[in-house]
Amino acid sequence: MNRKSIGVFDSGVGGLTVLKEILKALPHEGIVYLGDTARVPYGIRSREMVTRYSFDNTDFLLTKGIKLLTIACNTASSVSLEAIRKRLPIPVIGVVGPGAKAAVSVTRNGRIGVIGTEATIRSSAYMEKIKEIDGSVEVFGLPCPLFVSLAEEGFTDDDIALMVARRYLEDLRGRGIDTLVLGCTHYPLLKGVISKVMGASVTLIDSAVETANEVKETLKSLEIQNVSEEEPLRVYYVTDSPERFVRIGERFLGQRIMHIEKISVGR
Repeated sequence: MNRKSIGVFDSGVGGLTVLKEILKALPHEGIVYLGDTARVPYGIRSREMVTRYSFDNTDFLLTKGIKLLTIACNTASSVSLEAIRKRLPIPVIGVVGPGAKAAVSVTRNGRIGVIGTEATIRSSAYMEKIKEIDGSVEVFGLPCPLFVSLAEEGFTDDDIALMVARRYLEDLRGRGIDTLVLGCTHYPLLKGVISKVMGASVTLIDSAVETANEVKETLKSLEIQNVSEEEPLRVYYVTDSPERFVRIGERFLGQRIMHIEKISVGR
């Protein structure tokens, strides 16, 4: 079990920001990553469709003999996490819970903002999780769909990104929040402009970092972490456009993507 890999899936390349933090926290672990690039984006899909896609991705990763599954997609985590947990005999970790816990732990005034895709915000997953932890906290959700395109095209720290961020975040600035959850895996690439718009008094919560910490603690508590010094296997699968995935993904991941294969999942 210890030598088995961690499975990670996302609707595309955004989940690589989560994977990047997992690799930092767990450099000896093998990884099997699936980017469902043929059916991206999940953020505009119905709950039923997102759940179906998530089951497809999960079924594929199970064929690789993984020991833990990370849903590195805020939309899929918001919509289908519990359904997947009921189906699988291995630990399943999403990005919503870790981010919510971190936000509650750092807020000083009990006013938290959450930005994400339309589906993530519409699902109220962050709001419900935060309220479950502390019912007195006020939560303000805001969809910022253009941030995804900006991250993928590399417009993350220029005047265009700053203008879009100001347009989106103006309302949240007026809400008096002191904590802001980056509820989409693309958004960490825009930390600079988001922080500039929100100001130094607002703490940004990167769910990718918090998720990696939870993966590490879960493996440790179950005593299934890989302690071997051998070079771990890292394999990437996509459902479409491997060349584009590599081009954008290497920027997200900060390292070379060596082993990639195009596959089909679902019907």
